[in-house]
Amino acid sequence: MIPNPGFREHVDLIRDFTETYKTNIDADQAIREIRCLKTMYPGVLIPIREGDLFAGKYRHPAVCFAPQAGGDQGGFAYSCRDDLMEELMAHPEAHPEDVKLLKEIKSFWSDENSITKTRQAYPDKLQKGLPSDNWTKEPGIGFPLYRMAGTQLDYYTLVNIGTDGLRKRIENKLNKADSAKQIVFYSTCMQTLDLFSEICIWYADRAAEMQPACGQSALEDFRQMELVLRNISHQKPENLREAIQLSYLWCILSGSQNYGRIDDYMGDFLVNDLKTGFLDEDKALRLFKGYWKIMNSRNIPYDGRVIIGGKGRRNEKTADKLAFLALETASHIKDILPQLTFRFYDGQNPELYAKALDTIGEGGTFPMLYNDEVNVPAAMHAFQIDQEEACQVIPFGCGEYIINHRSVGTPSGILNLLKALEVVLHKGIDPLTGEKTGIDNIPDEFDSFDELLGVYERQVKYYIELLALQEEIEYQVAGGIAPFLFFSILYDDCIERGKGMFSGGVRYLGGTLEIYGYTSAADSLSAIRKLVFEEQKMDLKKLVEILDADFNGYSRERLEMLNAPKYGNDLEEADQMATYLHDFVCNHTRDQRNNTNLHSYLVVNINNDANTTLGKFTAASADGRKAFTSMSNGNSPGMGRDSSGPTALLNSLAKPDPTIHAGAVQNMKFSKELFNKYREHLDALLNSYFIQGGTQAMITVVGKDDLENAMKEPEKYSHLIVRVGGFSARFVELSKEVQMEILNRTLY
Repeated sequence: MIPNPGFREHVDLIRDFTETYKTNIDADQAIREIRCLKTMYPGVLIPIREGDLFAGKYRHPAVCFAPQAGGDQGGFAYSCRDDLMEELMAHPEAHPEDVKLLKEIKSFWSDENSITKTRQAYPDKLQKGLPSDNWTKEPGIGFPLYRMAGTQLDYYTLVNIGTDGLRKRIENKLNKADSAKQIVFYSTCMQTLDLFSEICIWYADRAAEMQPACGQSALEDFRQMELVLRNISHQKPENLREAIQLSYLWCILSGSQNYGRIDDYMGDFLVNDLKTGFLDEDKALRLFKGYWKIMNSRNIPYDGRVIIGGKGRRNEKTADKLAFLALETASHIKDILPQLTFRFYDGQNPELYAKALDTIGEGGTFPMLYNDEVNVPAAMHAFQIDQEEACQVIPFGCGEYIINHRSVGTPSGILNLLKALEVVLHKGIDPLTGEKTGIDNIPDEFDSFDELLGVYERQVKYYIELLALQEEIEYQVAGGIAPFLFFSILYDDCIERGKGMFSGGVRYLGGTLEIYGYTSAADSLSAIRKLVFEEQKMDLKKLVEILDADFNGYSRERLEMLNAPKYGNDLEEADQMATYLHDFVCNHTRDQRNNTNLHSYLVVNINNDANTTLGKFTAASADGRKAFTSMSNGNSPGMGRDSSGPTALLNSLAKPDPTIHAGAVQNMKFSKELFNKYREHLDALLNSYFIQGGTQAMITVVGKDDLENAMKEPEKYSHLIVRVGGFSARFVELSKEVQMEILNRTLY
């Protein structure tokens, strides 16, 4: 965890930033942004320390410019974190005049922050349908999210032409600019490059200052770091170390939280360094360990994607060499970041896939496995793009797809599918609040399951349409606030068009919708159909009564619900319901591109730990789940509901259509014995899954008793890394609720 700045330093920084913004409030948005960035940097950067091989650590101030503000509150561009402001006001060093100043700053940003501006742009139907942003503390079906997340920048161009090459490219466009707006945009892009160079020199000077007082081993590292930083301030990289430093520092300054296809843009540097003797294998591994270390220090567990392997790499031979280095690094450093992601396909070097499984089997959760044979054609259909571009579709964050440096698809909405069913069963009333929620005209009784299903579909459609409109408006607000200069310089086609990222610059402006409780909702619908409408063991009113009682006094009825067909067991009845719900939600979401100006709007059936957070505000459900407990995770079955073995599980997971969404994740928990002792059986199992259409796998390998023992004696298991959903974590650092959700997943 990177420490926060000192109190006085922090207050001075946000005061100066706020004054810069006020002074430029009526200036062109690009001029305002670059002036605010110059006020921020290098003040938000942390000086290097002994042990660092690379520079570029960032501490998040309470007020700043960033694509993702972080925290539960969220925000983008200009943001003020209420939680951090409260910490400052309560700080023991805060004098009364400090508190007064901080209150004034907080009051100013309450009107100027991006969340307020986005909500001010909402039409009445959005204000009514999405009344709350507080999805971590309040019940609800749909919520907006505020962030410009998931960018994957053009690091290949950056490391191959350097900042001077970018400067020449932009200068050429500036000389041909045909409008005042373009002139300002290109001029501020040039100033952004100047700022980047200044920061390189600032860090180089810090490295020089460290040299007289450090030990001999650190001395050489700081000398190298200084040289690297001075070189990349203008020149293109000449070696792997310079390529890592340049791409990483740009990523940090831009606010992007993912690192793209590192084997594609670094492989040539590695192979050349090894060929010339500039590096040997041990030195290369040491460099990559330093790279892994600084990526882990960012503490962004929901992001931090590093991609290796897959179709569409420029030089597969050199890329494979770097991919092996990344896998070897992951086998040495078992931590929660970076999120190493391995793409594979028929014809790729099979030793890479074997090394990937070896690395997972050693007890880490990385790499995650992505099947290009399925995902590339699926992306062609989902995004309506050709094969060349589909080969450049890569995941970010928790598993959402975008087209590498050509599209954005920030997840700006949450939809709780199980909560939507709960409200329908209660005639449009949220039983937790007693308030009207969602659609009108829900009948008091349903004469058939199809009638119930039709109303449920109407409820879900209502929120999908609201959240698609919300996404479009959020982009409009972002584009009106700032060009996001560091992004725009390395994103197609911003420089070519002379426009900021969200102002018509990016080639494909897409959006994504996070869904939660998918298989819990599908299993609940299956149980209702079977128990109420087919077998008539209870009427719907009685079922709702049982759920409202959280099964207290109804253990027999709960057992019947638990025994109803469940997704994850290769049962036609359950899997048919799951695929129906998946197709319905994904297709209606995808159709919203016709009702908005978005190039695409797609479901992401991913998961951080929101299945647990949202579950806290979701009552008992007809799949037998108890009230306020975790819902299902991504495309995986409910906890422990897959009881028919791993083959049946994988058969079910492969059934939902991958061509109509922008990412779905499946968590699998295997024992060390199966993964290592019976490796041939495991290989056959996974191969069968991928051949029949499996898109990806996120695997946790643990001993049978490790998780239970870790809950009893956490001090002995700080090394235990698990896959939560779309991110990894140290098991002992998770909340008890999330620990139980992972513990209760079926172990094979």
